[in-house]
Amino acid sequence: MRLGVLDIGSNTGHLLVVDAHGGAAPLPAFSFKQPLRLAEHLDDSGDVTEAGVAALTEFTRESVQVAEEKGVSEMLAFATSAVRDAGNSQQVLDHVHAETGVEIEVLPGDDEARLTFLAVRRWFGWSAGRLAVFDIGGGSLEIAAGPDEQPHAAWSLPLGAGRLARSYFGDRPTEDELRELRRMIRATIAEDAGRILRDGAPEMAVATSKTFRSLARICGAAPSGDGLRVRRQLPLAELTSWIPKLLEMSLEELAELPGVSASRAHQIVPGALVAEACLDIFDLPAFEICPWALREGLILDRLDHLAFIGSEA
Repeated sequence: MRLGVLDIGSNTGHLLVVDAHGGAAPLPAFSFKQPLRLAEHLDDSGDVTEAGVAALTEFTRESVQVAEEKGVSEMLAFATSAVRDAGNSQQVLDHVHAETGVEIEVLPGDDEARLTFLAVRRWFGWSAGRLAVFDIGGGSLEIAAGPDEQPHAAWSLPLGAGRLARSYFGDRPTEDELRELRRMIRATIAEDAGRILRDGAPEMAVATSKTFRSLARICGAAPSGDGLRVRRQLPLAELTSWIPKLLEMSLEELAELPGVSASRAHQIVPGALVAEACLDIFDLPAFEICPWALREGLILDRLDHLAFIGSEA
């Protein structure tokens, strides 16, 4: 079947069209995306602004047209932390539904972590052993861990790269402000670190998302053109050596780094601080980078559900 996954993230709106069949890897057929930056389209009260609502509505309308043209038989539409945390979340969703006919589901943070974990497990397989999975988006950081397909621990933290960029990097932070930001990030991550560490160190630690992929590329990982199956890592030592240099760079200089787009350059430094904290607090030498993440997890979960219904019929 041909599925469309409409992902309304805190940074980007992305429609991924895939050919999906039980027992097979989802095969991407078409991709349509636009930078929405909803995490930065919030007013002082935490509501999505009129401009943000208009951008989301127009992107959704265009995505419906693309899905129809590409022969999509079913579309799964979901939103993550920027819409989830907005004070006017329901009004935004109602407006989009009224204008486009699309019902967007808001994923709770722990579901986001669970579905990303499922995608990573399927990508690396059982030989990976106990997995710990980290996914940083524009609005939140998801963490999940466990030895099976369903994590035994999954949670979400308000440490997205876009959220931190908006709150702390409007101007270049002072040394004291940077020290306080590091302290806050590490204290927030460490608060629930025992949910993973009490069972011992994970046998594989994996990072997903554009921010982690960009950081890995900066630290020497292979470019995307080399293919999905090339092994890529984000080593702690390399990342730590890069952070002082990243802090000194202008946005223009950051945008010229390998793997960094101009629209996300302002998120690289806060993303690097979060990545370094995760590696350090969980005593990990490096992250393996996984090309599959939340969208693939949703597809796999949907296929599993259809297979279960078929077996019950």
